Amino acid sequence: MIPREVLQKIRRIQIRTSHLAENLLAGQYHSAFKGRGVEFEEVRPYRIGDDVRAIDWNVTARTGEPFVKLFREERQLTVTLLVDLSASQGLGTHWQSKRELVAELGATLAFSAIRNNDKVALTLFTDDIEKAIPPRSGSRHVLRVIRELLYCQPIGQGTNLSRALEHLNHTAKRRSIAFVVSDFQDDDYERPLKIARRKHDVIPIVVSDRREFELPNVGLLDLYDAESGETVLVDTSNSRVRQIYAERAQEIAERRDQTFKKLGLDPIHVFTGEDFADPLQKFFHQRERRR
Repeated sequence: MIPREVLQKIRRIQIRTSHLAENLLAGQYHSAFKGRGVEFEEVRPYRIGDDVRAIDWNVTARTGEPFVKLFREERQLTVTLLVDLSASQGLGTHWQSKRELVAELGATLAFSAIRNNDKVALTLFTDDIEKAIPPRSGSRHVLRVIRELLYCQPIGQGTNLSRALEHLNHTAKRRSIAFVVSDFQDDDYERPLKIARRKHDVIPIVVSDRREFELPNVGLLDLYDAESGETVLVDTSNSRVRQIYAERAQEIAERRDQTFKKLGLDPIHVFTGEDFADPLQKFFHQRERRR
């Protein structure tokens, strides 16, 4: 039996995220991911902005006016949510933890997918695979996805992105749109990410909290690493300490983004306590323009 407060929270997320999927992202998801189909349907006159590769040169030659070919929409796609539930996802200094943000973000992507008749799969991971839900469609399936995103109790504490990506590479038989949702606080995941990139349409979503890049000036402070359990006492009143902390955080972020750039991946960056709809819309719009 699911507790009443859990059902209420799932319901609140359902209302908010289905609204986002329907009113803000409607059409953009479709344009970003649904490409030209393989089955020819008809021709129509060329319009400014059409892909010149779609021009039907035979019809154009007969009529003296440019015409483009139209194709039936691609078949049902699979959207895979590969979601990090490591202990560092519990961080949140802006009324919202990274895990809560991930739940809303995942729900929005799932609702966008099912509104386009696509299937949604979910894999939750820490330093191992915590749970894997096979691809299905329908609103009831999305509600299950939301519930697992919110209330799955992971056994592991750390982050093993390589393990999660290898799971994706071994279990997903068909090409899918794979959103990898994590704070990417891990190393040595470039090779499995490169393999996944060849098999799937991989989109990294980097979840962060602003405090991970800047220490407040509050005197002596115990910094606790939720994944390793280690605690370090730092004097945040020392400006040099704050500077080193910020520089180190920036170096890690730049190294991570350099890996994405090297592999030709376009990451989406979202932050706790901030609206994630804008970064999503911007990403969808960029994808749409490149198609």
